Order: sequence, then C-alpha cells, then structure tokens
Amino acid sequence: MAMTRYLFSRLAQGLALVVAVVVLNFVMVHAAPGDPVETIAGASGGMSEELKAELRTQYGLDKPLLVQLGVYLGKVVRGDLGHSYFFNVPVSGLIAERVPATLLLVLASVLVAFVAGTALGVLSSRKPNGWLSQTITVLSLIGFAAPVFWTGIMLVILFASVVPLFPVSGMRDVESLSGAGSLAGLVDVLHHLVLPTLTLALVYLAQYSRLARASMLDVLGSDFVRTARAKGLAERVVLYKHALRNAVLPVITILGLQFGNVMAGAILVETVFNWPGLGRLAFESVLRRDYPTILGVLLFSSIVVVIMNQLTDFAYRLVDPRIKVS
Repeated sequence: MAMTRYLFSRLAQGLALVVAVVVLNFVMVHAAPGDPVETIAGASGGMSEELKAELRTQYGLDKPLLVQLGVYLGKVVRGDLGHSYFFNVPVSGLIAERVPATLLLVLASVLVAFVAGTALGVLSSRKPNGWLSQTITVLSLIGFAAPVFWTGIMLVILFASVVPLFPVSGMRDVESLSGAGSLAGLVDVLHHLVLPTLTLALVYLAQYSRLARASMLDVLGSDFVRTARAKGLAERVVLYKHALRNAVLPVITILGLQFGNVMAGAILVETVFNWPGLGRLAFESVLRRDYPTILGVLLFSSIVVVIMNQLTDFAYRLVDPRIKVS
C-alpha cells in the first residue's frame, strides 16, 4: 500500500513538473527575438503584407500570448503537438521519425560512460597513488575539461582524415536504422555510431570515473569492508560485491540528474556528425523559428528526463535495500 501511494505521488510530481516545463518553454520560445512568418517570407523570396497577416491568423500568432498558451495546452492534452511551420507535417510525426536515432545515440553514450567510468574509477581506487591511478586521473580531467563540440571535431580529424577508420556522416535518415535487422545493417549502424557515442560519452565518462574513484576510496575505508577482509574474502569479492554496491550510488544519482545534459549535448553531437535525430531537428527548427517543432522536441525531452529521474530513484532502491518507502 505504501509503495502504491509512493508511485502515485511520484507520478503526480512528474506530471506537474512536465506541465510547468511546457508553460515555461512556451513563454520563452515566443519571447525570443524573431518572427516565424518573416522567416517563411524570407525563405520563399518575398511575401505580401496581406499574405503575412493571413499566415499569422492561420497559425494563431495574432492572438494574445495567454490565449495562444491556452490553445496549445489544450492541444497537448489531446496529444496534438501542432503542425510544423517549415515541414508542413504534424510535429508528432516528425518526432516519431527522429526518436530512434537520438535514443540510440543517448542510451549508447550513457551506457558507455557509466560502465567505463565506473570501471576506471574502481581500477584507480585500488592503488590511489600508483601510476595507473594518476594516468586515469589526468585523462579524466582532460576529458572533462574538453568541450563536446571540440572533442567531436578532434575525433573527426583523427578518425576521418588522419586514420580513416569510422564514417563521420552517412546516417541520412532514420530509415537507415531499419536495416539493423540483418547482420550487415547492424554492423553499418554500429560503425556510424562509434564516433558520436564516443564524443558524447567522453565528458561524462571522465566525471563518472572521478566520482567512482572518490566514492570507492571512501567506502574502502569503512568498517564493513575491513570486516569482509578480516573474514578472508578474496579482494575481488570485497571490491565488486561489497564495496562497489555502495560506492556506485553517487554515480547513479549523477547519471539520472545529468540525463538532461546528455540530451542537450546530443544537439551538438548530431550537428557535428550529421546524425538524423531530435538534436539536429531542434537546431534546424530554432534557425527557422518553427515554434511547434521546437516546443514538441522540448516537451519530449522533458518527459524523457522526468522518466529517467524516476528510474534513478527506483534503481537506488534496487541497489541499496536499506532505502525504504516512508
């Protein structure tokens, strides 16, 4: 019963947060400089003032902001994200086409960063003053300090020009992913995925390794670890069964909190590598003042972040049984 109440409470909080984000996004997008009708007129080579006024009426841009917000919220409740000004298709369809590519990139990057970062952190904590630990620390600091776009450009130069091992583009549309059912299609997708995933994962891998190292050093000094060693347990069992389970909790917390940052970083990565995902769609929509598409992408991203925060909380309870529902 307590778990049911807890789940409903978290769901209500998540819904309230999404509504607040939708309202804030709507106000900020419409307050930004630029006029979508003028952008459309410029792209079409000119337009009469009468046609501009007709477009503003058609898109509802001639109404007060609060009225536009009320209309938009009503549509969102019905599952209607509006019609794209530029692509002239439903926004929900555009997002559905781009979601698989973005989720593939983001989830692969998060998985690589979490697994590799935690493993490096545990490895460096075994001999914190050794040369391996110092090397991992220096590389982590470099990876954390480097901007995502700079890392992407450097990887493009290295692996596309100097040592041409991986492609830097070629995922022309999401339909390319449909060939992943065959072995050749899967290999092709993974081949294109390597550099974008590595670019997006490096920053967070560096942070997770530093956090895991510090957390492991703290846990290894605990009484229960000394007791486990006194019982004669193998060092591998002490590290991975007893210490790591407690040390990984801060890493899980940061992973959940930073999922929104990963989604934001995907915009830069997708632009650098011409990846056909939501990030590139958002970038193009901002340049074209395509309000419905921008708001649709922001809404989807907000929902994903809220879901990840809920999953992080549940993961806490799975990893640490001491956490109970109050």
